[in-house]
Amino acid sequence: MANDIARNLAHLPGEEAAEAIAGHIARFWDPRMRTRLHEFVDAGADGLDPLVVAAVRHLR
Repeated sequence: MANDIARNLAHLPGEEAAEAIAGHIARFWDPRMRTRLHEFVDAGADGLDPLVVAAVRHLR
């Protein structure tokens, strides 16, 4: 789901896209989903769009 958000916002410049993804996740995702996303990134983020990884840094 996070990769889908990244694809939808990929038209924005890199850092702006990461901030927009982070904002979407913060507003609409359940806290448990955000926790799992953080854990996934910490475990290596295999298959996760680099914009999502950047967005997670904004969420921390």
